[in-house]
Amino acid sequence: AYKTIEEDDLKFPLIYGEGKKARVMATIGVTRGLGDHDLKVHDSNIYIKPFLSSSPEVRVYDLMQYEHGPDDVLILATDGLWDVLLNEEVAEAVTNFLPNCDPDDPHRYTLAAQDLVMRARGVLKDRGWRISNDRLGSGDDISVYVIPL
Repeated sequence: AYKTIEEDDLKFPLIYGEGKKARVMATIGVTRGLGDHDLKVHDSNIYIKPFLSSSPEVRVYDLMQYEHGPDDVLILATDGLWDVLLNEEVAEAVTNFLPNCDPDDPHRYTLAAQDLVMRARGVLKDRGWRISNDRLGSGDDISVYVIPL
């Protein structure tokens, strides 16, 4: 859907809504603008970029500083996973999943990623997709990478 930006839209607050409903200038989801340096409001010359950062947060982890085993992994995932599962839940799920796989199975990390996707989606019940403790499952796209260190 498109929205025509009016002059009132350029007044504070520039970000409307909360959580998944948050929109910059009531137009675009905040995360959709990352990396889009020429982002403009549809059918206008109004740039949205001054209100978004296209520079990602980067952290450097020195792999040579520590010894790693076959179950030491990095989880890279979209908000479809992180919106519904806590870091601790994801860590526990992977920590419990990987030891049950053959360490020589080249698909073990793919299987762990698929397990996380299914956990985030949940199961379909009469009131929608649900995960543990009857919390809502993710209605968003879910992409997960389990990367061995």
